[in-house]
Amino acid sequence: MAEVKDVKDKSRFELEEGGGVSFADYRRAPGLIAILHVETPPALRGRGIAGRLMDGVVAIARAEGAKIRPICPYAAAYLRRRPDGAALTA
Repeated sequence: MAEVKDVKDKSRFELEEGGGVSFADYRRAPGLIAILHVETPPALRGRGIAGRLMDGVVAIARAEGAKIRPICPYAAAYLRRRPDGAALTA
């Protein structure tokens, strides 16, 4: 499985999978990662790639001790579906 990368100079997390790059644009503050927009190339949608991208974002946030503020509707829905979503959300 591919790894989610923090591309700091673009302020986004990226996941290369299925021949394309899915990404989550973010803004950071101390202890906080605001997810502004999540996008998967149209040809790759419906394969669970955005969910795997968000799984990686959660892992990074946990490793940093940060909370996630979901500005993007997809990120908000993803966190609502997780049993631990409320604990992760700022």
